[in-house]
Amino acid sequence: MKLCFPVMETRSLDSEVYGHFGSAAAFIVFDTATKEEKAVLNGDAHHAHGMCSPLKALSGENVDVIIVGGIGRGALMRLNGAGIKVYKASDGTVAQNIKLFEEGRLPLFSPGMVCSGREGCAH
Repeated sequence: MKLCFPVMETRSLDSEVYGHFGSAAAFIVFDTATKEEKAVLNGDAHHAHGMCSPLKALSGENVDVIIVGGIGRGALMRLNGAGIKVYKASDGTVAQNIKLFEEGRLPLFSPGMVCSGREGCAH
């Protein structure tokens, strides 16, 4: 299974998970079977608010799961429509969130948890 983590700085598994999918500088992709990871630049970093193209952002990388601090409704729906599950990250590093995911301790994102682009957004 391939896990994907939006990040602002690519420091391997020590990267801090970023608080918003669409504006992340890059993604750390971690393969749970091989334990290999790689950094992928955000191919859609410069888009208008609400116009995120998540599959373009992933630059063709096939992933099964996104783990992120926050995400907009459109991006969540597009990812879910492509069969990609999105989980709410805990504060901390990619490594810490891999452990939490493997322990089943990260919640699945629901439409009620997304960023609305207004004040009060939790990320």
